[in-house]
Amino acid sequence: MLSRYAWEPSYSGIQTFMKAPLCLSPEDLRAGAIDVAVGGIPWDGTNTARAGTHLGPQAVRRCDNLWAPPYGRPHLHTRVDLFDHLKLADYGDCEVIVGNPKRTYDNIRAFVRDIAGAGVLPILIGGDHGITLPNVLGLTDAQPGRRLAVIQFDAHTDTAPLPEDGYGNHGTQMRELIELGVLEGGALIQIGIRGYWPPPEITAWMEERGVKTHYMAEVQRHGFATVIERGIAEAAEVADDVFLTFDVDSCDPAYAPGTGSLEPGGLTSREALWAVRRIAHELNLVGMDMVEVSPPYDIPNNITAQLGHRVISEALTGVAMRRAGIEGPDYLDERAAGAVT
Repeated sequence: MLSRYAWEPSYSGIQTFMKAPLCLSPEDLRAGAIDVAVGGIPWDGTNTARAGTHLGPQAVRRCDNLWAPPYGRPHLHTRVDLFDHLKLADYGDCEVIVGNPKRTYDNIRAFVRDIAGAGVLPILIGGDHGITLPNVLGLTDAQPGRRLAVIQFDAHTDTAPLPEDGYGNHGTQMRELIELGVLEGGALIQIGIRGYWPPPEITAWMEERGVKTHYMAEVQRHGFATVIERGIAEAAEVADDVFLTFDVDSCDPAYAPGTGSLEPGGLTSREALWAVRRIAHELNLVGMDMVEVSPPYDIPNNITAQLGHRVISEALTGVAMRRAGIEGPDYLDERAAGAVT
């Protein structure tokens, strides 16, 4: 671990994710027998709202207030320590070219392809949500022929059409994945959608292609647990593998103010963390990104960066639970959940 001292939190010293060792090439990943690589994508060039998401990766890395191994990271609800089951590395940041989305997206695609091609699970910290397009493309480059579903936590569907002569942005990437044939419409599962966008013609396009959109209205009527169970079942039915993309604006601004496209009425942080852990445990997670943390709007307490960090931590715990052979839906350790005696 990248710590000089035993008691060295993430905001001190060299700031890698959870003080994990640094790898800079696929050869490093293979030599270290790494299971999971966390990489940063400091890109804000396809953002159409409040800027600042290029600062997200470093904010998420340094906001942690816990110590690294040998003290461990036991998840108190499950009693699983991810470091007992996973070798974690920080893969540094992808090269971004300011003002040049095409070259940047090419770089991101290669960045993710290198990680996944080394047999390592890529977890990417954004950056604006446009990065999901090259993230998924890089993953499918490295792992062709697999049936892939994307589970998207978001306030917005991000299914706007491309401008006639323009490049996509953080509101077009999910539609692009479908139009490129990378993703079947029914393999896109959206959770947390609300507000006043998209307009009817875009909603109609989504419905025609079978996109599984779970609005907050469904949460209101049936409960969040039911919605998550439906989403997990939908993914399992159509795919072998799952890519999870988590936009922090899926959470209510009370829990995630540091983002660009605020939309009241969202998930609580507790709901989000629980759901991410379930998905990573119960489905075969092959990649993930966590996007749209904007530190300039996260002052003074960094609560959005902290949420983003814990979203990734919960996903890692879920993967570790799967590696440990824990079975059954919505697993909790009875010592934490309060066993019935």
